[in-house]
Amino acid sequence: MTIGDTRKRAKADADAAEGGYRVVPIGATRALKDQVYSILREAVSNMDIYSTPEPPRLDERKLAEELGVSRTPVREALSRLEQEGFVRNIPRRGTFVVRKTKKEVLEVVYVWAALESMAARLATERSSDDEIGKLREQFATFDDEEARAHIHEYSDTNIEFHQTLIGLSQCQLIQTLADSLFLHMRAIRAEALKDVEHHRSDQSVIDHMRIIEALEARDADRVERLVREHALSLGKHIEKYAQYLD
Repeated sequence: MTIGDTRKRAKADADAAEGGYRVVPIGATRALKDQVYSILREAVSNMDIYSTPEPPRLDERKLAEELGVSRTPVREALSRLEQEGFVRNIPRRGTFVVRKTKKEVLEVVYVWAALESMAARLATERSSDDEIGKLREQFATFDDEEARAHIHEYSDTNIEFHQTLIGLSQCQLIQTLADSLFLHMRAIRAEALKDVEHHRSDQSVIDHMRIIEALEARDADRVERLVREHALSLGKHIEKYAQYLD
């Protein structure tokens, strides 16, 4: 990596730390348009899109400069993301990340609850002891107080937990469907965990450990119920406290 690339990566990290997106220059190992699409999709997926009053705007020119490419593959990638429902182009204003209403977010949560609970059930049959063990390792350093004290770190671990659980199903269709919902689930979970007043992070730690124990016991009925209840409890929290979605 050149000094210039190192500086660009450092700037991307700084931008991400300020709540924006993070992209770095791309290589030439895959078709350019596919690389640009993958990088922008990942960047959008990692944004906290509900943490600001207005939906985040994606600057086509700035993105092209940061990626070190022309605007054409960026435009193509944004068009593809719009077709998938991740972004919306508003004439004379630009391209914005799509944010959902409270009603729409709750619908996403309900669908996620169905997908993830079935994924957990399948995981009891298809995942190895080592794979489940790694899921426990993710949470080995967190208790209620630790989660509150390091909420950003815990939020990342929380997201990784749910991604891993979906993957343990070894069901490609569930993973594909869940992936289409993940942008909003990730952002909403991140916002909910910030609600220290209502102890969302405390309950999250408790729920996750119970889910892991049910997986270890290969108790399909229990783990399916626990995962579904965990997701639906997020829905109740959103319905009651997520004024930023009104």
